[in-house]
Amino acid sequence: MKINDVLSCKNFPCKDINNNSYLIPDLDLNPDKIKIVMISEVPPIDSKDYFYSNAKSFYMETTKQAFNESGYLVNSIQDILNLGVYITTAVKCGKIGSSISIDTIKECSFILEEELNLFSNAKAYMLMGDVAIKSFNYISKRKTNEATIPKGSTYKLRNQSFYYQNIRIFPSYIITGKNFLIEKSKRKMIAEDIKNAFIEIEKYT
Repeated sequence: MKINDVLSCKNFPCKDINNNSYLIPDLDLNPDKIKIVMISEVPPIDSKDYFYSNAKSFYMETTKQAFNESGYLVNSIQDILNLGVYITTAVKCGKIGSSISIDTIKECSFILEEELNLFSNAKAYMLMGDVAIKSFNYISKRKTNEATIPKGSTYKLRNQSFYYQNIRIFPSYIITGKNFLIEKSKRKMIAEDIKNAFIEIEKYT
């Protein structure tokens, strides 16, 4: 299945994004092999910096670093896919400014919901940053009338157990940072969260 063949934004209604940087993974995969879905914030303005562009893109550099620090040695996005992990973004267009509006996050959560529905064997969702957390909460509110992740600092929330339709939800931190600009303390917590997500899916093997 090719992801960007089955998912798309039809009318680009959002005002605070650059739709020239619209990206849904151009990826052919077997969705049944995906056990963990990792949801980042937004795609980069330059598609060359995206997860699926090349192993040295700045999105992949920090992502590889996070997996390696968690004990899962990877050199490419294919290595990550081979682990059963699919990476996407909550919002499908790059942001113009430093933040993204609630309206944009809500609008794009409908596409993310369709995307998540492709992976029926996923047992863990990793929400990498506030945008991913807010986006996922819109999805869960539509289905259950409740937010899966309560309000609060990620530092405190990440040590709690959250579930949505028997899927473990891990609130964590943004995994992308140019020139490795991710705080050392957050890098450590991201690595711990990745490790815990793998521990979760091992329960089902």
